[in-house]
Amino acid sequence: MARGSRLARVAALGLLGALTLAGCSTPDNLFWRFGWPNGITDQATDMRELWTWSCIAALIIGILVWGLILFAVVRYRKRSDELPRQTAYNLPLEIVYTIIPFIIIAGLFFFTVRTQDRVQARSAHPDVTVDVNAFKWNWQFVYPDAKDQNGTPVTTTGNSEEIPILVLPTNRTVRFQVASADVIHSFWVPEFLFKLDVIPGNENGVNNVFQVTVRKTGAYVGRCAELCGTYHAFMNFEVRSVTPSQYDAYLAARQKGMDTRKALESIGQSGTAVTTHPFNLPKVYQQAQPGGVTNTGTGGTSNG
Repeated sequence: MARGSRLARVAALGLLGALTLAGCSTPDNLFWRFGWPNGITDQATDMRELWTWSCIAALIIGILVWGLILFAVVRYRKRSDELPRQTAYNLPLEIVYTIIPFIIIAGLFFFTVRTQDRVQARSAHPDVTVDVNAFKWNWQFVYPDAKDQNGTPVTTTGNSEEIPILVLPTNRTVRFQVASADVIHSFWVPEFLFKLDVIPGNENGVNNVFQVTVRKTGAYVGRCAELCGTYHAFMNFEVRSVTPSQYDAYLAARQKGMDTRKALESIGQSGTAVTTHPFNLPKVYQQAQPGGVTNTGTGGTSNG
């Protein structure tokens, strides 16, 4: 009975340590990520920390279990043909073995829900709103708060010769309102560590909405992560995160009538995608598309 009580105390201390560690923050380096990618948004950091401390908690529990197994193998190994004393029931130990898994599940559930709430949180007044329209096999990005000289929202749409570029500012809250014109698509930027399945029929502002705050400038490939048809694998786009001042200058250039390429070049950025490139559509596909492939046949293959 005393030995069982000691084991229960050790198990409880190990579990308490794991749960305590799960509430801490960690350095953002390769070792502590345990294979998790390095994100560029606040939300990505929250998810990475959940993954890191879940792994640490699992390792602590695993080491404890392995230690108990090894202890039992050594302590109760066969020494003779004499049958050891048999124990039919050990109620205190059985209670401990029931309570500990429940506490583990409850702890993981708590931290998962807390992280989920942070990732899915939406502010009432985001700094930037972008409407993302997905269709086979392309993307359209609309900035509803920025109007050109004709009073039309600034829009970027890819084509068979040019990858669509989504320009975003750093250190500002960005709200994405995603819609699909045909089948189920999925808006995915790997560096966001987040993707959203886009189901046709859900209006913007209802279900297909999420928000991020980008913290790093750079160019990042975006993809459709839902099998949506023949050219799903080539339905790429590029996220170009720039400083707030560059973003404001980009939108101002677009409002004056510049296209995406010239507006990007005016702020010192490459006017074309640098993380992915267009692919050559088969002639059969080009002939099958009404009106050519100007707005329906685009995509790219990853350079990485």
